[in-house]
Amino acid sequence: MIKAAIFGASGYTGQELTRILSCHPEVQLVAVTSRRFAGQSVAEVFPALRDFTSLQYQNATPAEICRLCDVVFLALPHGISMDIAPEFFRAGKKVIDLSADYRLRDLKTYESWYGKHSSAKFIKNAVYGIPELYRAKIKKTKFIANPGCYPTSIILGLAPALKKKILDVSTIIADSASGVSGAGREPLTGSLFCEVDGGFKAYKVGKHRHLPEIEQELNALAGRKFAVSFTPHLLPVKRGILSTIYAQLKKDISLADLHSLYSAFYANEKFVRICPAGIYPNISSVCGSNYCDIGVAVDPRTNRVIIMAAIDNLIKGAAGQAVQNMNIMCGFKEDSGLAIPPLYP
Repeated sequence: MIKAAIFGASGYTGQELTRILSCHPEVQLVAVTSRRFAGQSVAEVFPALRDFTSLQYQNATPAEICRLCDVVFLALPHGISMDIAPEFFRAGKKVIDLSADYRLRDLKTYESWYGKHSSAKFIKNAVYGIPELYRAKIKKTKFIANPGCYPTSIILGLAPALKKKILDVSTIIADSASGVSGAGREPLTGSLFCEVDGGFKAYKVGKHRHLPEIEQELNALAGRKFAVSFTPHLLPVKRGILSTIYAQLKKDISLADLHSLYSAFYANEKFVRICPAGIYPNISSVCGSNYCDIGVAVDPRTNRVIIMAAIDNLIKGAAGQAVQNMNIMCGFKEDSGLAIPPLYP
C-alpha cells in the first residue's frame, strides 16, 4: 500500500484522480489540495464522491504534502507545476505531472509555445508517459510527464502506421473533437451550456498548444522531422475525444492488412481496443474508462488511410493514464483501479 496525494485536486482532472484513487486497491489517498476550497470536504465540492473519501481540501505547501505521501499527482495549470514538481522530485517522491511543463524535450520549443520555464534542468528527468510506447522507461523513472488528451488519441492512432513506415508523413492531417470538460472547470463564456449546446466549431486552428507535443512524438515514431496539420473542435458533449487522422499511403495496402497491422501492434495492450474491420469508434463506447478505441479504413480512390481514435479526455487523456503510469512505476498490475467498463449510455 502506498500513500498518494493530489496537488490541485478541485478541477475535473483532480476529481477523476480522486475518484479512481479512492477505490484503488494498492493506494491510500492521504491528501488533496485546493486554495479555493481549503477547509471544505471533497464531498461538498463533488457530491458524487460522498462516502468514497472523508478528505478535506488543504491549502498546503509542497513541503507539507511531501511529508505525507510516496507519490504525488500534480493536477495544476501549465506554468505552475514547474515551480512545484522539483521539490517533490528532490525529496525522492514519485511525481506524475499532468500539466505540459515537462512534456516537451526541447526547451526552446516549450518557451515559444508556453513561455519561460523556471525549472528547465528537470526536463531531462521526465519520461513522457504513454505506457504503450514508453513502458520500459516508465518502470525505471520517478518523474512522469503525463501526455495531453489530444496528443494521446493522435499518437496512439498513428503509432503502428508510423512504425511500419507506410505513410507519406508530409500529408498527415488530424481533426479532433473534444467534449467541453477539456476546457476545465473554470466558468468561461465559451464553455457555458448556452454557448455550446447545439453547436460544433473549430478553435485555435493551427496554433493549439498540443501541436508541438504531437509533432515531437510522431517525429520520434517516424524517425524524421515533419509538420502535422491539427485542427481541434469543440463538441456539445461533456466528455470524450474522437480524432480522425488522414494520410497518403506510400504503397497500396488492403484493409485486412492494415487491420492486422494494428491488431498485432496492440495485441498485448490492455487499454487499446482495435475495432473490427468496417466498425469505427464512438466516444460513447469509451466514456468513463481508460480505453482507447481505434478503427481504421483505406480509401483506394484517393490512396489514403483514415484512422479514428476515441478516448475519454478526462481518463485515458488525463487521470486514468496518470494512474496507469503510477501502476507501472510502483510495480502494480497495470489495470489496478482502472479495470472498469465504459459507461453506456
